[in-house]
Amino acid sequence: MTVRTTRRVFLSAATMMAAAIAATACGSPQDTANGGGDSAAPVKVGLVYSQSGALASYGKQYIEGFRAGLDFATNGTNKVGDRAIEITEVDDAGDPAKAVSAAKDLIGKGNKIIAGSTASGVALQVAPIAAQNKVLFISGPAATDAVTGANKYTFRSGRQSYQDVVTAKSFIGDPAGKKVVVFAQDGAFGDANEAAVKAVIGGAGASVSAVRAPASATEFTPFASQIKSAKPDLLFVAWAGTTAPAMWQTLDQQGVLTSTTVVTGLDIRASWPTFGAAGSKISFLSHYFDGASDTEAAKAAKAKVPGGTLDLFHPDGFAAAQMVVRAVAEGGDDVEKMVTALEGWSFESVKGSMTIRAEDHALLQPMYQASLTGSGDTFTATAQKALTADETAPPVQAMKG
Repeated sequence: MTVRTTRRVFLSAATMMAAAIAATACGSPQDTANGGGDSAAPVKVGLVYSQSGALASYGKQYIEGFRAGLDFATNGTNKVGDRAIEITEVDDAGDPAKAVSAAKDLIGKGNKIIAGSTASGVALQVAPIAAQNKVLFISGPAATDAVTGANKYTFRSGRQSYQDVVTAKSFIGDPAGKKVVVFAQDGAFGDANEAAVKAVIGGAGASVSAVRAPASATEFTPFASQIKSAKPDLLFVAWAGTTAPAMWQTLDQQGVLTSTTVVTGLDIRASWPTFGAAGSKISFLSHYFDGASDTEAAKAAKAKVPGGTLDLFHPDGFAAAQMVVRAVAEGGDDVEKMVTALEGWSFESVKGSMTIRAEDHALLQPMYQASLTGSGDTFTATAQKALTADETAPPVQAMKG
């Protein structure tokens, strides 16, 4: 288990400008810290996320976003009042067992706030630990719907799967009477996506069926023929892994991409070349990409992240830091007050206006329809439509604990 403890203070000109804007708009955390606790002691925050493993690229974006968000939310001081925010980073490598061990260790060392969770399996194992120990847990890029309403101590700083699927639904308008086909690999990932489409789009009146392929498949012509014969109004593609380029090429060659509306999720920028020539023929649902928003928070994030280009999970880290600062500013060392401070809170973040729904801690936020243009290794994403937080709000879940 790799542990890194960091204390960072950023004082760039861009940060000072962002700080001035933030201070004018809503005051600073230094003015609002009122939750009690040792006014001089650091606030310990544990970040448990994927620094290695399959989701390391997601974790890298998350931590870059978190650092930028902490700088933004504290006006460049990394302090709430006189208290420094002391961050301990732990690599869970996407392994729930490692994440649980790390969370318990951090809690034992006095961390009352745990954030991170790049992987859904990790988030679902850490959430009960937070409830058992009565510490604040802010899940990150993990998209599983089950995090919402998990317990009163669990929140999320990213979107959830329902918000992805309802964005896909927006491409066909009223789904009533429409035919939808889900094309996915066999396995848990495909099962989850098929179930989500049936619940969200099928639940709105569409007829939903699925074409499933073995995860080991390398020849996709039979599946493309099956899809084309079904004549769907919408094809929802959920795919992961190295066979994606061959799969998209086959769908394109067999005329599937021009015979119906094809929707899939827009992943991180590094994955865009895998679409090849098919990319311009696909409709993308998007959580975020550089240029999707032009908020003050987005400008501040771009000024801080390495390379100056935002990607899919930078907003999740940024929002997590804003939530940490809010919790400490209002709650001090009192976790119950932290929870109360976050419930129902609306704030401006990278994507725009966000609201933490009090009933189940869903994070209501904008989502995007997007298109890709380009070729080779150079593609550009463009927002076709921004869906409001109300348009993508998931159903309210009963709080489980």
